[in-house]
Amino acid sequence: MPISNEKEIQQPKILIPEIKLQSRITELAYEINHDYRGREVTAICILKGSFIFFSDVIRQFEFPMTCEFLGVSSYGNKMVSSGEVKITLDINEPLENRHVIVFEDIVDTGLTLSYIMNSLRARKPASLKSCSLLLKPECLKTEIDVDYLGFKIGKEFVVGYGIDFAGKFRGLRHIGYIEHGH
Repeated sequence: MPISNEKEIQQPKILIPEIKLQSRITELAYEINHDYRGREVTAICILKGSFIFFSDVIRQFEFPMTCEFLGVSSYGNKMVSSGEVKITLDINEPLENRHVIVFEDIVDTGLTLSYIMNSLRARKPASLKSCSLLLKPECLKTEIDVDYLGFKIGKEFVVGYGIDFAGKFRGLRHIGYIEHGH
């Protein structure tokens, strides 16, 4: 089924195939299960791009958990993060003395995740860790530690598995990339 007949957006090429994605997600869930055994966790999904990754990981958790959703925007319809973070949906539950894990789809400049972590730290959680499916080390503009990381990638503009470009390609079962010809 064609997604679009616009010539400037071509079909993405595969960067990380589905089987490799699912295998790494199982490993991440194993690591998190090991670290949080016997504790209750508040898992925060950063919308919109993380929702598929988030649901695949949390379904493998073996500890009690609550789910929260935080909407942020830093891309708009551009291929580069603006670095300006807008909260589009906030968390209503108190995080004080809770063990919190933030799930992000991709850490690009690091500015969005850094902003989110600082904002959540102010709410005094017992512990605060981050889990990102993807990290672009060459694009970082701030020092940030990702506690649980799926894959390091290059500067590719990626889509699929929840990550979109201008609303398209979110439903791909793999991570693809779009070559921009400018």
